[in-house]
Amino acid sequence: MYDILFKTAWSVINTFGHDKKWLGAQTGMIAILHTWGQTLNLHPHLHCLVPGGGLTKDGRWIMSKTQSKYLFNVQAMSKVFRARFISELKIQIPDLLTQDLINELYGKNWLVYAKRPFESVHSVIEYLGRYTHKVAISNHRLQDVSGGKVSFSYKDYKEQGKKKVMTLEATEFVRRFAMHILDRGLVRIRHYGFLSNASKKDTIPLIRSLLPEKKVKKKKGPKPEFFNPRKCPCPRKRDA
Repeated sequence: MYDILFKTAWSVINTFGHDKKWLGAQTGMIAILHTWGQTLNLHPHLHCLVPGGGLTKDGRWIMSKTQSKYLFNVQAMSKVFRARFISELKIQIPDLLTQDLINELYGKNWLVYAKRPFESVHSVIEYLGRYTHKVAISNHRLQDVSGGKVSFSYKDYKEQGKKKVMTLEATEFVRRFAMHILDRGLVRIRHYGFLSNASKKDTIPLIRSLLPEKKVKKKKGPKPEFFNPRKCPCPRKRDA
């Protein structure tokens, strides 16, 4: 199921990227698998980082046709994602996918959520850092472990992120935590398009050479004083 999730997500991004209506170029994607919610419930989803442009076949870099306001239409992506995900389910688990279940899946509105573009490289790194090497729950959220029960803090996003405490039987806590231990060999961070491991050695330097140089604004003010190791900072005796 996780492989289907990765495969379908990239299939949709790649298709919309090559569509001249939206971009008309090869884009890229970094996808990170995240499986848990605040209460350790199973909530598989991908955090995908997608550049706001693409590389054409003739080696040009082009930006989004919406003046970087957004990349692709999320309503259109949601419908295509739903159709392709269900299609993959038919191939992978045909014996378990009944017609009633298929009808039920098509009857629901599937959501592709898109965040606003990041303002800087630092914002991108901060965002990725939240999901790359974290486990389902960190030690600071554990409030109490005693009497065969585990209490931990969580944010209730249905109430604007209000902090609450949940207490579970130790066996139930372990069961929930174990759901997020991935199978050996499953790669939870994957790279696609011009960001793939096979391509990025060539594509990244090319794209950097095509992008305009970012002008760094010089801050006004007094020039910084450089420390001279031969001078003593003491105000009375300057020479060391």
